[in-house]
Amino acid sequence: MKSRLAYLLPVLIFVGLLGFFFKGLFLDPKAIPSVLIDKPVPNIDLAALPGRGDTGLKTEHLKGQVSLVNIFGSWCVACVAEHPYLMKIKAEGVVPIMGIDWRDDPAAGMAWLQKHGDPYLRVGADPAPGHASVDFGVTGAPESFIVDKDGRIRYKHVGIIDDRVWKQTLLPIIKELQK
Repeated sequence: MKSRLAYLLPVLIFVGLLGFFFKGLFLDPKAIPSVLIDKPVPNIDLAALPGRGDTGLKTEHLKGQVSLVNIFGSWCVACVAEHPYLMKIKAEGVVPIMGIDWRDDPAAGMAWLQKHGDPYLRVGADPAPGHASVDFGVTGAPESFIVDKDGRIRYKHVGIIDDRVWKQTLLPIIKELQK
């Protein structure tokens, strides 16, 4: 009996590993779960970008309406690719977009918005090392969070928002939360 088990054990281990790797083929490598889903947004009090004319971004600005919080930076190449789509979302008026200028010189962030357009209702400066963004669980830019009316994070998107992401994922969640 022991000799049979000795022959069968490597086969069972191989089959187990094969199943593990097969399951991995169907996972989204961009899907990074956030421990903050369904939790209140972190307590933030971010200064305004110089010359923008708002008061920055605070936790209380993320309550009372569904909002999209977008993490960006003037240094972020992917943010340049995403930005026209954020301008389109702003033009549609479906949801207010709040920005966090992450690990950036606030003057550089403002200059970047003047050059590319400003889709944000409010923007908070989170210069390096970016404590507020770390509290949000940000791993890179661009990242976006859907925040519900109660100020709870309901969804996290890592990467560029494009037409497919907007229509298939983010917009349905936002519409549901706005009911």
